[in-house]
Amino acid sequence: MTEQQPANQSQYDVVIIGGGMVGASLACALLPAIRDHGLTVALVETYPLPENSEQALYQPSYDDRSTALSYGSRCLLQQLGVWQKLSEHVTPIEHIHVSDKGRFGAARLHASEHGIDALGYVVENAWLGRVLLQQLIDNQAVDCFAPASVSDIVQIAGDGGATCQQIKLQQGDEEQQLVARLAVVADGGRSPVCQQLGLDVHKSDYQQYAIVANVSAERGHGNVAYERFTPDGPVALLPLHEQDAPQQNRSALVFTAAAEEVVGLMEMSEQAFLEALQLRFGYRLGQFTHLGKRDSYPLTLQRIKEQVRPGLAVVGNAAHTLHPVAGQGFNLALRGLMALAESINNAAATNNNPGDFARLQAYFSEQQRDQDKTIAFTDQLLKVFGSDSALMKKARGRGLLALEFFNPAKQLFARQAMGLGDALPRMAGGDHS
Repeated sequence: MTEQQPANQSQYDVVIIGGGMVGASLACALLPAIRDHGLTVALVETYPLPENSEQALYQPSYDDRSTALSYGSRCLLQQLGVWQKLSEHVTPIEHIHVSDKGRFGAARLHASEHGIDALGYVVENAWLGRVLLQQLIDNQAVDCFAPASVSDIVQIAGDGGATCQQIKLQQGDEEQQLVARLAVVADGGRSPVCQQLGLDVHKSDYQQYAIVANVSAERGHGNVAYERFTPDGPVALLPLHEQDAPQQNRSALVFTAAAEEVVGLMEMSEQAFLEALQLRFGYRLGQFTHLGKRDSYPLTLQRIKEQVRPGLAVVGNAAHTLHPVAGQGFNLALRGLMALAESINNAAATNNNPGDFARLQAYFSEQQRDQDKTIAFTDQLLKVFGSDSALMKKARGRGLLALEFFNPAKQLFARQAMGLGDALPRMAGGDHS
């Protein structure tokens, strides 16, 4: 049902609902259109946002959660103009080591084989968020409503009959109303706004939980990212930046556990958990010596079926959540939001409606292919390495050997892991900011 638009409302070309890593990245991507074409943008976030540079200072913590950025994401973050600052506290992944516990064979990928300085990077979420928000603070071009929550969102008829979204906000004791030619939902997994809109979601429960924490070991990580498949679930260790860190030889851990085991693992003493990790991972880094705060969350594959409507787009975890086994979640989200930003920027440059349904459908048709491919890649890894079949165990051992010694297979796997699709640039070292 379409309602008529009242006169006394704040009008925006784009309203981004959610100021986390995805929403803030999209806002940064729209800064050129704001500057060059007068695009009007608002950002709505549930939590308080920093008001100035001093509040946005980075304070590293041993318990910070981290994100793996693909090489392709680095290229996109360079386009956003944030990579130079971000790189002050990122850890390059120079090597990837994939193994299957109890089976012969391992795959090793090396950045030098592809003429680049890193296959990917690890960044603490707190630092990535600070850098993105700093970019918005410095430009002062986006209106921020925070802390504020969306109490209602309905489709209305805007000027000239174009479909808009009327967004009702609760900000403290006050109510606000915004009208957007395009509302972008970026409020994370289990999105409250998607639920309000009645958007259908396809959901597959993996019956697993991810336990995430930072760990220290006797030996340094050597900028190696480890993916270790075990009968009890995969274990990933990502190298972490050491400068200014209170602990040495840190890695970010993603420890997959069956749903019925997660409570016991979360309640274990630090020493008992490290022993359980040692049994799964082995001694490639020597003895594990320290464990940070543990968090856990259920693992599901979720995908909103209707990611675009007239005047509406859904991005990031609100649109799709993946198993973390391949570290593809934020990288897929970043590619999607950058494509949406390009569509919005083109609309602004030609004085067209960014929420036009045909325009949004064209954007989404391209993203749907990327989502299909990335989800299939992640899901197949789990099916192949999670099977107890003797035939499958034998096949995946051969598969790891093929990745190690058959160059075309290694190139294909590397392209997917690096978030580059079919394009693998040859860039020899250095910072190409």
